[in-house]
Amino acid sequence: MASDDASHAPGVRESSQEPEVAGVRVVLGSGSPRRRELLGHLGLRFEVVAPDLDESVRPGEDPLAYVARLSIEKSAEVASGVGPDALVVAADTTVAIDGHILAKPEDAADAARMLRLLSGRVHDVHTGVAVRRGDRVEAATDTTEVHFAPLSDALIEWYLATGEPFDKAGAYALQGAGGRFVERIDGSVSNVIGLPLTLL
Repeated sequence: MASDDASHAPGVRESSQEPEVAGVRVVLGSGSPRRRELLGHLGLRFEVVAPDLDESVRPGEDPLAYVARLSIEKSAEVASGVGPDALVVAADTTVAIDGHILAKPEDAADAARMLRLLSGRVHDVHTGVAVRRGDRVEAATDTTEVHFAPLSDALIEWYLATGEPFDKAGAYALQGAGGRFVERIDGSVSNVIGLPLTLL
């Protein structure tokens, strides 16, 4: 999937041009290359600041509440370092099935477990999005249903060998080799990749 904020060290700033839109400095609070690419599709000038916070699930926290909370916390953490005049965009994405959150796999066995759980079934991808400027924050969530084809053990082993599943929530990437597992998507494709552009 898309959530791979570890690709950039926390606090690292990256800017190829003056980050502004309508006179406002825009900051993407994420280290995800996919979110950076998706936001770039909107034609915005922005800089990147990766947040640094604990992304653990709280006891009893459901998937939608989890991504909503993390997107707001990420926006606040980044805003504290870039100042009140910047417009901060932050997001968090997770995969859920049967009401359970599938985070990034711990190892190959965990990734295989997740893929077997998703095999031949429908799961949800939830993304929380928060846009913050100063004390004002707007936040919302988006959900997409993803229909997976049945996966053989051989196909799962092949996919594990690509190395792609290990930094992805749900152990797959729609925009990569994992896209071959997806039979149908009901909802936003950009949401599955990590940043629902229509909602944003």
